[in-house]
Amino acid sequence: MSSEVASPKAVDYVAQLTPYVPGKPIAELEREYGVSNVVKVASNENPLGPSPKVVDYLQQMLLHPQELARYPDGNGFVLKNKLLEFYSAFNSTRNSTSRSKEPLQLSVNQITLGNGSNDILDLLARTFAGQNDEVIFSQYAFAVYPIATQAVGATAVITPAKNWGHDLDAMLEAITDKTRLIFIANPNNPTGTCLSAKDLLNFIKQVPANIVVVIDEAYEEYASSVDSPYVEQYQSMLNVLYDFENLVISRTFSKAYGLASFRVGYAFSSSVIADLLNRVRQPFNNNTFALEAAAIALSDQNHIERSAALNWQGMNYLIESFTQLGLDYIPSAGNFICVNIGTECAQIYEKLLYEGVITRPVANYQMPEFLRISLGSMDENKRVINALQNVLGKLSTDK
Repeated sequence: MSSEVASPKAVDYVAQLTPYVPGKPIAELEREYGVSNVVKVASNENPLGPSPKVVDYLQQMLLHPQELARYPDGNGFVLKNKLLEFYSAFNSTRNSTSRSKEPLQLSVNQITLGNGSNDILDLLARTFAGQNDEVIFSQYAFAVYPIATQAVGATAVITPAKNWGHDLDAMLEAITDKTRLIFIANPNNPTGTCLSAKDLLNFIKQVPANIVVVIDEAYEEYASSVDSPYVEQYQSMLNVLYDFENLVISRTFSKAYGLASFRVGYAFSSSVIADLLNRVRQPFNNNTFALEAAAIALSDQNHIERSAALNWQGMNYLIESFTQLGLDYIPSAGNFICVNIGTECAQIYEKLLYEGVITRPVANYQMPEFLRISLGSMDENKRVINALQNVLGKLSTDK
């Protein structure tokens, strides 16, 4: 018998996965680089944080530590009903001229809750795709799509991008009898590109009914804001959910709602799809405080309006600054923007870390010359531009 100790062997498609790489945490930068007063603009977080109402709730919950010993509501009753109440009046409560004034007809059994919207994407892949199946998504699409696809042994079909965004005609042409799932982020991460409601609706109409179409609307609150330059062309596909049994809309509380650490995502779909997703969803995948915080956050739309207004103020400032610096960028409908730093992008990213500024390199998205920069407070935005000017200036001098 061999003296070698056998090690566990994963299935090939899992063993070959490249894991998701998050933005560098502030504590890690302080620890490794010895810097302080760090600005993190790497993970598309809300610089205002959560609603003050959520903060008040959490402070009150400190008085009830016994709740820590109890399991959360595995069905998320309160949050689901708050979502239903909010989105049933969706068109009349959001100031978008691109929306119909008719209330949406939704039911609780159309909702799936996730541990962040990433959990929803993973559930969709596990439910509808497997070995010998194909999943379509675009070049420069969110990194979780290929991870979720490969984790279930399905084949990723990556269509070439068009102007850094989705080429919907190319995606339609890529459909075969093996296609089970299509992922589209609108706005797209990391490029920020935005599809018009007309084009996206026309696309969904042409997809065979046996293929699940997932519209990832993680940044909807920014694109649909009254301050957004995209408000006229952008429209959530929630408005047409009842017309398509194969349509799934995923959302998150991690971005505009400022609850990234709580990990709360959700999806609207047909009741048939929601039932299937809830069969594979882990029990208690949302904790008690996250469920309640999300429900409270949903009730404070003034906070969302303030967050979106700050975002677009900051976006205008960054765009003006990039123009002055002679840097190209990709126009974005989200709370981030990709700027073309050039062939020395990796070096510049590293030098920015020593300036106490954490941005996000996107070489893993086949965009090696770009940095993705999240919108922060105006003070943070100015700090980012000043640091970038310093680094570029020193680099030019060294040459």
